[in-house]
Formats: sequence, structure tokens, C-alpha cells
Amino acid sequence: MKDSKLATARRIMEDFARLTGLDPPGAPPRRYLWTDAFAVCNYLGLWKQTGDEALRDLAVRLVDQVHHNLGRHRPDDPRKGWISGLGEEEGERHPTIGGLRIGKRLPERRRDERPSERLEWDQDGQYYHYLTKWMHALAQMSQATADPLYLRWAMELAKTAHARFTYLPGVGGRKRMYWKMSIDLSYPLVASMGQHDPLDGFITYCSLRPAAGEGPDPSSLPDLGAEIEDMAGILRGMELATDDPLGTGGLLTDALRIAQIVTKGGPKLTETLPGIDLHRLLGKVMDASLTGLDAFTNSGCLRLPAGYRLAFRELGLAIGLSGGNKMHHLIGENPALFGGDRSLRVQAEAILEYLPLGEAVTGFWMEDGNQAAGSWTEHREINMVMLATSLAPGGFLGM
Repeated sequence: MKDSKLATARRIMEDFARLTGLDPPGAPPRRYLWTDAFAVCNYLGLWKQTGDEALRDLAVRLVDQVHHNLGRHRPDDPRKGWISGLGEEEGERHPTIGGLRIGKRLPERRRDERPSERLEWDQDGQYYHYLTKWMHALAQMSQATADPLYLRWAMELAKTAHARFTYLPGVGGRKRMYWKMSIDLSYPLVASMGQHDPLDGFITYCSLRPAAGEGPDPSSLPDLGAEIEDMAGILRGMELATDDPLGTGGLLTDALRIAQIVTKGGPKLTETLPGIDLHRLLGKVMDASLTGLDAFTNSGCLRLPAGYRLAFRELGLAIGLSGGNKMHHLIGENPALFGGDRSLRVQAEAILEYLPLGEAVTGFWMEDGNQAAGSWTEHREINMVMLATSLAPGGFLGM
């Protein structure tokens, strides 16, 4: 069964490469940051499991395409070059330092243009939660290839994104975050704050920081200590539970990443993250995950036909659930690192009971008839990539 899933995931990712102009190279390629972040991780995971260097090369080429497309202004924009404003040579050295475009089909809304909620979903700009996914993909690239340059690009992106997306609403106020920014990060397009953006940022920054200490010259890499403390302050007291399956899947993924950070950091973690209780945060994230799992199970969504469901949102849940066994193992096998708190293990065991739900979701979207529905074909590329991730999640989840 495992070999069959791996073969299917590989076929899907080879089809994705052809569809989007990655292999063979197309003109122009179709790049979309969220989808491509998952795709990079998928190629790396499949390479590790098969040993086929062609898959690793696809990951390398995809990173390059993303930087040279989404790190630069749109072809229909009068502005040219790197969105950071750097010259060509300097931009090549720091392709993420100005952030990365989403890759939407319409140009961004101008500063003086009246907003339209309907159009905004199709208009370009920058999303913080897409940028954190790309930071994670670059970190996976650095680890897989032993090339610290990818980690530097991830950390430079983190510094820029944090500086531009966070703000103080007033004197004595508490920092908040914008959900969507302009391509050049000069003004907000959507001022509201994403429910899980502070959590994603905090965990991503933490996961980058220990990795930096493993590099050949960690002192030459950006320090994210201030950003970590900043994000912890924004995150404090936020409600995390959601009835959105994609959001719940993200919480499950974040729970696994916290467990991985704790295990990797060991007893020295308190020296690098003083005053931040990762055990308590892990418990809060798992509790919110269980609330979301219960809500989705009882929603009746699984009884609806494919045309009334969104595959990528449900597959996000399946991806998060696929890390359940690994999280349970990390917590159970390292009681000293998790403070001997049995409640964490109980929560991890409760999550295991929902694993058949993830398998059911993946199985549903594997069926040809369900992939013929408009809800699949309208979002084909993101659906394809996330289905491949649910079948072979090791690259994305770092397992």
C-alpha cells in the first residue's frame, strides 16, 4: 500500500511539473506560492524515498522558478525587476528579501482603488501565511541539500515579512498583523489579521532558528530572536479553534512541528526561547485541533457530493492528520523533554482516533469521478499537489 501511494504521489507531481511549465520548461510558467511550497517539499520527500536525483532537481528548479517569477514584478506591471527594488546582481543574491508575490491572476489593487471583496480573492499581492509556507520549503531544501544558502533566503524572508506585516495600531496598543499586503509591501490590502498567522509565524521562526545553529557559520545568518518574542506576544491569548478543515489541518501540522522543535532543541531550548512555554502552547494547539476535528466530523460535509466540497481544504486536514502517529511517538518516547505532562500524551492519543478520517478524505479525492467535479477542476493544481502531499507527507512534515 505504501509503495502504491508513493507511486501515485510521484505520478501526480510529474503531471504537475508538466502542467505548470516546470518540466519541460514552459513559457511562461504558472507559479503560485502556496502550491509551489508544498510541491518543493513533495519533490524532496519523494527523492529521499526513491533516491531518484531527477526529483531533487525538480525541487531545485522549482525554487529558482518561484524566485524569478514571484520575486519579480508581474509582466503586466509597469515596474520591472525584483520587487525588493534591488539591482539584478544583488537581487539574485537575495531573491526573497522583498517578499514573494502570491501569483494571483489579476494585478493587485492600487492604493487609491476602492476595495472589492469579490475581486480581492483573485488580485495579486503578498499573503503572510503563504510566505511562512515558503520559509518552511526553503528550510527543507537547506536540510536536504546541505546548502545553507536556502536557509539564509528563508531567514531573510522571515525578517522582511515580519517587519512589514506587523504593526502597532496605536500608542500603548498591542501589535497586530495585516492579512494581505501590496506586492512591494508598502501598504495593506486586507487589514484584518489571519486567525493562525501569528502561530504560523512563531513556529516557523522557531524552526528556522535551531536549524541555523547547525550550519557551518551560524553567526553569519540573521537572528530571529526579536521576531520570535514579538510573535509570541501577538499570539498570546488568541483563540485557535476553527471549523475550517484546512485551518484544523494547519493546527495539527503546527502541533507536530512544536513537538519536533522540542525534541530537536532538547534541554537547551529554554536558553534560546526564554519565557516561552512550548509545552503549554502544544497543549493549546492540540486542544484546538480536537475541537476542529469534532466540528468537521459532525458537520455532515463528508456526506456531500464532490461538487459541494473543496478538495484542498479537506486534504489540508488529511495532511495534518498524517503526522498524528509521529507526534504521538515524539511525545511518548521523550517524556522528560515534554515536562512529564501526561495530558499531552492523552491529547495525542485522542488525535490518533481521527486518523481514519484523514484516510477517508484522501480516498474520496483519489476517485476519478470526484476529480471530474467542477470543485476539483477549478482548483486543479493546488488540489493535485495537496493530494500528493496527503499520500506522501514525509517531505512536508519533515518525517
